[in-house]
Amino acid sequence: MGTPGSGRKRTPMKDRFSAEDEVLGHIAREAEARLAAKRAARAEARDIRMRELERQQKELEEKIDKPYSDVYTRPASRNSATPLSENSSRRGSGDTSSLVDPDTSLNELRDIYDLKDQIQDVEGRYMQGLKELKESLAEVEEKYKKAMVSNAQLDNEKNNLIYQVDTLKDVIEEREEQLAEYYRENEEKNKELERQKHMCSVLQHKVNELKESLCQRDELIEKHGLVIIPEVTPNGDINHEPVIGTITVVSQEAAQVLESAGEGPLDVRLRKLAGEKEELLSQIKKLKLQLEEARQKSPKNESTNSDLTGLENGSDLQLIEMQRDANRQISDFKFKLSKAEQDITTLEQNVLRLEGQVVRYKNAAENAEKVEDELKAEKRKLQRELRTALDRIEEMEMTNSHLVKRLEKMKANRTALLSQQ
Repeated sequence: MGTPGSGRKRTPMKDRFSAEDEVLGHIAREAEARLAAKRAARAEARDIRMRELERQQKELEEKIDKPYSDVYTRPASRNSATPLSENSSRRGSGDTSSLVDPDTSLNELRDIYDLKDQIQDVEGRYMQGLKELKESLAEVEEKYKKAMVSNAQLDNEKNNLIYQVDTLKDVIEEREEQLAEYYRENEEKNKELERQKHMCSVLQHKVNELKESLCQRDELIEKHGLVIIPEVTPNGDINHEPVIGTITVVSQEAAQVLESAGEGPLDVRLRKLAGEKEELLSQIKKLKLQLEEARQKSPKNESTNSDLTGLENGSDLQLIEMQRDANRQISDFKFKLSKAEQDITTLEQNVLRLEGQVVRYKNAAENAEKVEDELKAEKRKLQRELRTALDRIEEMEMTNSHLVKRLEKMKANRTALLSQQ
């Protein structure tokens, strides 16, 4: 037998079977009492038969001895008056034999032998019947022993089957509890999946709103005639990871000026333009110094120098105005650019955060679907095991009922044999 299960045991079932065992024990005790009474009655009947046989045998012996007593008593009765004949009969003389009838003595001897033969026949039949009775009694006792052994085996099998049924019922209860727990977990997972789907839909709606805001930003940039200048990888490093939100919005004139500055990041191109401006200013200063030296050396050319100076001063003023306008536009563009970059970085961070949440929620939804599939597979497996266990229980109940019927049949046969004895 297998080890007992860890589930709860059914005390009502055991009480019921203990009551059945008590009833069966009571029936067995009653049967044994009846058997003992029958044995006592048989012993008493045997004693009575033996006394009757002894009485009959005594009667037969008396019948056998009676002719001889008659033979020896008849001459005495006939010759009771003459003591000489009595004395001669006691001596066994030939005179007494002449007094007995030969035919009568032969008939009596024949009757005696016939009675002896009858007694021998009766004794032979009695011994034969006694032998047959002993053989039948031994056979019945052997059958009774076999029936008791088979009854004990059936009782053991019945107890084993009852124990197996209890164990299987405990296993079924444990599986039902596990199945209920799986159902609860499945419901919780389904609720969590619904919440995750709702959050995913909300985040998807936010992502769509952010995409619409980005489209509106692009439309506003195009509407105001601005140009988006993407940030180029610094120092030509291809493996350098681009920074999120590194774009610049400038006007078309500033974009043309920046394009004339060459390729590279915006700061590099602005520094390049500032360097070119410094070089131009240094060249202008050098030219001014050279012009002053030339004026000092050649006073004759004052008029021409004055004209040249006026021209230089006019060009210098124009350059200063252009520089002021460019600086003002650059500062405005930098302010707008920084503000737009902040907005863009904020939006992109929100987009990335929302995309990460969407990915997490998608992964959670996929995991929940996998868990749901696993739970469904486990549910199907448990249902198959439950059906198998129920089939086994039904089969064991049928076997148990069949064994109970066989046990009742054997008990009926045993009682019939005992009643016949």
